[in-house]
Amino acid sequence: MPRIKKNKIVSAQEAVGCIKDGNTIAFGGFVATGIPEEIFAAIETSFLKYEKPGNLTIMYAAGQGDSDKKGLNHFAHTGLVNQVIGGHWGLAPELARMAMDNKIIGYNLPQGIISHMYRDIAAHKPRTISHVGLGTFVDPRDTGGKINDITTEDIVELIEFDGTEYLAYKNRPIDVGILRGTTADEDGNITIEKEALTLESLEIATAAHNSGGIVIVAVERIAKRGTLNPKQVKIPGILVDYVVVSKPENHWQTFAVEYNPSFSGEIKIPMESIPPMNMTERKIISRRAAFELKGGDVVNLGIGMSEGVALIANEEGILESVTLTAEPGVIGGLPAGGLNFGAATNTDAIIGQPAQFDFYHGGGLDIGFLGLAQADKEGNLNVSKFGRILTGAGGFIDITQNAKRVIFMGTFTAGGLKIAIVDGNIKIEKEGKIKKFLNHVEHVTFSGKYAQKKNQKVLYITERCVFELTQKGMELIEIAPGIHLEKDILALMDFEPVINGTLRLMDERIFKIQRMDLKK
Repeated sequence: MPRIKKNKIVSAQEAVGCIKDGNTIAFGGFVATGIPEEIFAAIETSFLKYEKPGNLTIMYAAGQGDSDKKGLNHFAHTGLVNQVIGGHWGLAPELARMAMDNKIIGYNLPQGIISHMYRDIAAHKPRTISHVGLGTFVDPRDTGGKINDITTEDIVELIEFDGTEYLAYKNRPIDVGILRGTTADEDGNITIEKEALTLESLEIATAAHNSGGIVIVAVERIAKRGTLNPKQVKIPGILVDYVVVSKPENHWQTFAVEYNPSFSGEIKIPMESIPPMNMTERKIISRRAAFELKGGDVVNLGIGMSEGVALIANEEGILESVTLTAEPGVIGGLPAGGLNFGAATNTDAIIGQPAQFDFYHGGGLDIGFLGLAQADKEGNLNVSKFGRILTGAGGFIDITQNAKRVIFMGTFTAGGLKIAIVDGNIKIEKEGKIKKFLNHVEHVTFSGKYAQKKNQKVLYITERCVFELTQKGMELIEIAPGIHLEKDILALMDFEPVINGTLRLMDERIFKIQRMDLKK
């Protein structure tokens, strides 16, 4: 019998009415890009008005939100969500507080692992197996990714093949996939020509469909059946149950810009139009980090402090000598920052997030630059949990455990630090209130011991000094001009670093206004 084509174009309210209490929902999106805001808002409205749907399990790889009201922040209501399996929590602070208050069951798993879980769920594989997460808080010998007391089910197992340890992540069916595209035809075929990222849309749609669930896609516009270029269709209509046309205000390219054609690859912009960084501690740290770049490097840049490396590379005219990437799938060009993080201008390629993490997990990255929040005497790093503040790991574990070289970047202290540059020397005008170099970090997001086993090169770069992880421990290898070793460094650490001989001075060019001539 011929397949009967149903009308897939519905209102947001009609689509949300198909979600049942207790469903497991998987979302596409990265930070503020590719978020199906129209559907998120409709779910919140339905719950507040009718208390349906409720008791949901939500699953997402990357953090999604603006730290205020958009994205996953729509779900921060008692009774709407029962359980969260997420890669990053910091962009939905109220949802994170609900987890820390034991109001919802919560797990934090590596972003790349969750993106691969969708693919494995689609293929009905019971576990996603990987080395990623060993030695961190995700390891079942630590917390197994559980983030509060009411989270008791073990969903991460330690296994062994051929004498090598791995982690096995337990998969579950997806009842609803909620995604986003640019154009849908009447059969539900979806293109993404104005989107900044491909993400894991196809994997989520396949996982939900093959689990017997439904797929809802928010789009900007509708095209006539049979008019879309089949090569541009990223989610085939056979996987899509409902299409919702978003209100324009709910379908910005990111939460920060309505549409930037350079993000979607429509145009390329002159890189000279990007202004240089101001001379602050961030620029000092980014400049020192840029010295670790080598011609031909394939690079990952994390959010926050490490975004500055791209700006320095552009200032110094060496951007064309390296390939910058970001975990949601951008390759080449200049990664964007802030709420545009994940998008990039002048890219060479934009691939799916699961494929990008295949590349990362297999050792494709030469170097990764990431933030430094807390470090300890064993070289462990914490960027995921601080007391009752839950941020989550995002792609941090995936990147840091697999890049050949890892550079952590951050100020030496936090909480009010102010510095000045005087005649090429650093002057500490006001010291930060919070120590960052501790005896033991609270949450192990990066394992120093695991890195030592792999002989991974690891540096910890601050505005006043540089440490290297060695087999002897954390070794202090460089000091900035104008910094006093005892008063400005050792007195502000909870442990004594290894010091071998005379410390090198950080390169004097880092502390001068003019370019450093790295291109030479």
